[in-house]
Amino acid sequence: MLKPMINHRSSDFTALLRSITEKGKYLFQTKENVVTITASGTGGVEAVAFALVRPGDNVVVPVYGEFGQRLAEAVELAGGNAVKVFAEAGHVPRMDDIKEAIRRVDKLKAVYLVHNETSTGCAVPYVQELAKLAHERDAFFVVDGVSSLGGYAIPVDDWGVDMCVTASQKCLAAPPGLVLISLNSKVAAFLKKTPPTVRYFDLGKHLDFLEHGYTPFTPAVSLYYALEEALSVLVEETLEKRVERHAKCASQLYSAMESMGLEGFAHKTCRSNTVIAVNYPKGVEDERFREVLSDEHDIVITGGFASLKGKIFRIGSMGDVTSAHIQRTVDAMAKTFSKLGYSVDPRKVADVVTRGS
Repeated sequence: MLKPMINHRSSDFTALLRSITEKGKYLFQTKENVVTITASGTGGVEAVAFALVRPGDNVVVPVYGEFGQRLAEAVELAGGNAVKVFAEAGHVPRMDDIKEAIRRVDKLKAVYLVHNETSTGCAVPYVQELAKLAHERDAFFVVDGVSSLGGYAIPVDDWGVDMCVTASQKCLAAPPGLVLISLNSKVAAFLKKTPPTVRYFDLGKHLDFLEHGYTPFTPAVSLYYALEEALSVLVEETLEKRVERHAKCASQLYSAMESMGLEGFAHKTCRSNTVIAVNYPKGVEDERFREVLSDEHDIVITGGFASLKGKIFRIGSMGDVTSAHIQRTVDAMAKTFSKLGYSVDPRKVADVVTRGS
């Protein structure tokens, strides 16, 4: 990011963007289109919603947390009718319920899915199956992989994902401010025939400019440099090894929590490898716990959303996370819990993580 600023209409920027695009294709495991936009993850979600949804369109959206609800709202802002399939907090919607919604909706336009719900620490295990169901109804299938892609593999071509969006600051471990979106030729043809009623997030316009090696609007050039480096690190590590590393670190965290007598919030059949949600033990106050962790140990975690506020805490286990980070985190948590009156044996916790290494 300290590299000199360049003209975003120069050959230097074209080379930078093309490098990002090619490495982005490796991330999404696609031979088709990948666009990069200066925006937060929320901007990327709005872009994929407005890309396909037109007023009156029927769209099925599984909702099992805050970000599923926001995805449904994005569909509604685009003028669509979001048919929501809900699940109890800590679970994902049952496949049978989603199948029924897809079956009964007339003129289904698309199915939009949050793969990993950061508000509850849940991840959907049936992405490929859901893509097949959507395509059986001749509908598009779109995945919000903002907090999962890179920590999980989502091979969009093999699985039939028409569009997938992720953000720079999650599993790619780059600074925030950029989104990457994969979109196949079916989506590109639709955009050409029926452009969206937005300007900045018009993915068809982004595709047109990408053909010439540019972005349609001024990009955050320094962030593009950072993203290109982050993607280079990913390619060097390999996607397979990065996914394995995320799974290993998540397993260590869950084992450590259990050794402390804590209970994970997400059901074991759908718990996330990138966001670990844990119920607080009785008598431990949320803000005080996180304050001590931050002030005395330089460990930052977050609490729960809305009705879960004060009931759970969440650990982001993604990006460049390693077993060393896990060890330091759980050690600090054990000491903090003990300080706040919940007895934990730090040596027992450390042994659990070491055995999982």
